[in-house]
Parts: sequence; C-alpha cells; structure tokens
Amino acid sequence: MTIERIVEQALQDGYLTPAMEAEVGRICDTASELSIEEYMALDRLMGALLTGEVVAVPRKQFINVMEELALTEAIARVAEIEATTDLTLDLGDIAAYALNRLPPLYATTEEGADYQRNRAKGELQGMIAEKVDEAIARNINRPDFFPERQAITNKAKGDEVLGQVSSILQAYAHKYEPATAATDQG
Repeated sequence: MTIERIVEQALQDGYLTPAMEAEVGRICDTASELSIEEYMALDRLMGALLTGEVVAVPRKQFINVMEELALTEAIARVAEIEATTDLTLDLGDIAAYALNRLPPLYATTEEGADYQRNRAKGELQGMIAEKVDEAIARNINRPDFFPERQAITNKAKGDEVLGQVSSILQAYAHKYEPATAATDQG
C-alpha cells in the first residue's frame, strides 16, 4: 500500500490504525527518497492528526486476560515436564493451541481485567488446565518428520552444492520417471 492510499483511508475513516502507522513507517524507512506526492500526503496526515480530523488509535486499547492465564498455566506445566524429563516442548505452540480452544476474556480497564481474572480463576481454571494438558499431549506426540533431513549449507561451493542437491533428488524423487523415457519407448 502507498503512503497516499494510507492517508486517503485514514482521512476517510477518521482513524489511523497501528497497522497503517507501521506501514507508513516501513515505507519511509526503506525508501531512499520520498516523492513530492508522498511528502504532501504525509503533510495532510500530520495536519489531520493535529486538528483531530484523524485520530491515531493506540496500539492496544484492550487486553485478553485469557492469554495471560493460559500462558501462565502453560509455563508452569512445561517447566515441570522439562525439569523431570529430557523433553523439550514448544511453549508458543502449546499456548496457541490452548488459546484457540478457550474463550477470550477481553478487558479495557485494569478493573475489568481484575474482574475477568477473578472470574476465570473461579469458573474456568479447570478448562484452562485441561486445554493446556491437551496441547502438551499433542506437542509430545507430534511425530518428528524427516529427522534425517539436512539443510543445504551456505558454505558449500560448486560441486558440493551439486552433490547435496543430487542427494536430495535421489532421496525424494525416487519414483520420478522423466517424460522423455516414456516418449522414447513409444
């Protein structure tokens, strides 16, 4: 998206979202030089922000208390498992799996967050623990696909890279028949 389009959208909506702001920043950071049109659009945006015609939406006006609760439960369980076994678990995958199966608990104030936290601890703690346990079980039982695979190294040069590519083709394309073989026989 261009700066001009972002500014037009912000003027039309009356809001500058964090995503729009980030995109303008990215464009400005990566461009070696901005055009006159881009400078004019930025000037229009700045004027609109100063007059209140466009309001910058704060990065986060709300929180999902369930994220905090599920992550806390996941950290405790993963730490317990990793301390007593030789397993290494993916905390991010576990938390995301559990959160996708739990109800969100959004709040816009600290008082609202405290209410949601207390409510969840009273009514939903069992469900949170259950979903985290499910996530851990799935993470532990996840098959290790192609454990013998090796990355092509950046340090390999010339024939070494060709050898690695040849090995990969032999390993994964063993059922491949070239089209020329079929046409030569016919």
